[in-house]
Amino acid sequence: DLSYSNPHVSPFDEFQRMKHHPVIKQYLEGGKRASYGARAITKGGLNCLPKMTFPGGLVVGCDAGTLNFAKIKGTHTAMKSGLVAAEELFKAIQAGRANDEVTEFTTAFEASWAWKELHRSRNFGPAMHKFGTFLGGAFNYIDQNIVAMPFTLHDTHPDHAMLKPANECEKINYPKPDGVISFAKLDSVFIGNVNHAEDQPCHLKLKDASIPLGINLEKWDEPAQRYCPAGVYEIVEDENGKRFQINSQNCVHCKTCDI
Repeated sequence: DLSYSNPHVSPFDEFQRMKHHPVIKQYLEGGKRASYGARAITKGGLNCLPKMTFPGGLVVGCDAGTLNFAKIKGTHTAMKSGLVAAEELFKAIQAGRANDEVTEFTTAFEASWAWKELHRSRNFGPAMHKFGTFLGGAFNYIDQNIVAMPFTLHDTHPDHAMLKPANECEKINYPKPDGVISFAKLDSVFIGNVNHAEDQPCHLKLKDASIPLGINLEKWDEPAQRYCPAGVYEIVEDENGKRFQINSQNCVHCKTCDI
């Protein structure tokens, strides 16, 4: 989750370390790394669905966040939202209302099995965050398999607000990658089939360029240089002092920095 509290956490390096666990490693040994990529998934589920209709269009599927987090599956629910959208848009076009807001979609989607599935799993994430792994897991087992709870839990804090100051957290010394099971970040990006033109303008825009060094570095040791799985954000120090460098050519478009 992006609601982790220690700003020294590097999700990429956590993943590399996890691969060395005997349970995981036994399936990876002898294999060959074929490619690399990373993606942040929209997993808030029912509690985080936006208004899905607007004049002339709809927001559906993974753009809306129809993933069932309890199963970590979303292809089926995304497709169902698209099927419902197609049916309602077809009716609207037939009626000459193609540019109107097709609010009928909301009613139709809420009547579908996809909505019912998302409603059943709505407490999964908030329960884990509120009660922890063990109590939250017990709650979810009962809620998902025995009896559905008649109430809805909510996450009341945004993910970024959970980050603690760097000086309050223990630094993490990640093991060096062995090049067989675990790999370095930049040589992973090299095989990620990322394609940027040499003269392409930087697509990563900062609303306030003073924040990385002025606030984030001092308070949180600039977590962007660790949460990015492609080494895009970097603190560089030279004779002129420290500067925040954006290596946009590395970007694998995971959307983590957007979030």
